[in-house]
Amino acid sequence: MIKTAIVGATGYTGSELVRLLYNHPDVEIQMITSESRKGEPFSAVHPHFEGLVDHVLQPASAVLEAELDMVFLALPHGVSMDYVKGYQSAKFNVVDLSGDFRLSSPEVYEAWYKKDHTHPKGFEDAVYGLPELHSAAIEKSSLVANPGCYPTSAILGLAPLIDAGWVDPAHVIVDSKSGITGAGIKAKPTTHYSNVSDNFKAYGLKSHRHTVEIQEQLSGLRPEPLQVQFTPHLLPVDRGILSTIYTTPIREEVSDQALRKLYEDFYADAPFVRLRKTPPTLKDVRSSNFCDIFTTYDERTNRIITLAAIDNLVKGAAGQAMQNMNLQFGLPETRGFVSLPLNP
Repeated sequence: MIKTAIVGATGYTGSELVRLLYNHPDVEIQMITSESRKGEPFSAVHPHFEGLVDHVLQPASAVLEAELDMVFLALPHGVSMDYVKGYQSAKFNVVDLSGDFRLSSPEVYEAWYKKDHTHPKGFEDAVYGLPELHSAAIEKSSLVANPGCYPTSAILGLAPLIDAGWVDPAHVIVDSKSGITGAGIKAKPTTHYSNVSDNFKAYGLKSHRHTVEIQEQLSGLRPEPLQVQFTPHLLPVDRGILSTIYTTPIREEVSDQALRKLYEDFYADAPFVRLRKTPPTLKDVRSSNFCDIFTTYDERTNRIITLAAIDNLVKGAAGQAMQNMNLQFGLPETRGFVSLPLNP
């Protein structure tokens, strides 16, 4: 059994990790931590776990005193880095669900996150945890930087086109919409019911931190300079991300059939990427680890339109983290994923 701990499990992604790991046949949840609720049962924080997961919440310092194989950090950006630094000598693997080690250097991190980075060495050790692109490196790594939810949908939607050199790398537009859980569990004015219900808005124009994450990962596929225009939007729904991606082809012949084959070949060994014949919806992937992709060519505008849908809490966070754990411990990527998408 893989002995695991979840650090910071009072948020949405921590709760989702517990839900997924609970059903994993090779995992034992040994410890769940919370600084603000320590001493209380986990089910007191998340009542839907009543009678199923009643672990008493521990302080995070207890992690170093336990015999563990795997630790998930479900902590905010700017907090995880100190924990990773403190775990350098530990024997367990780490999957960090924050953005603290997703980028190429501490300098890039500080420029986009507007925070000082306290553990630059972590960038040397961390592997970007998108299994569809980096499975071999993830298998050998003890520190995985779990991707952001928006970047997961955008990168998976674009990777085949960028890798094949089919589109103009200077004109890539990613228009993404996310459910409210993507903003985290802590209340803030923008996530109040009165601001979200019956409303729809864009945010982070021109400077959202996920822009550079998308750009860096896709730039690793081709030598040409890449420029991404990324605009996120907040939907009045609980969970899910739908990204609509616009690219301009630079090859002479493009068709729906050719696009289908390109994506089928690229994702032939990707069990969680489903290529759809019709545009996907949020409920097609709800509570699952799937990324559903649809792509088509518009002859009138000479643009390729690609849609990618994920559940931001699963493939966009906790599910991808468990998928990365499976790779680290030599298990099939699909091990432990027992639930089908929930619709309606």
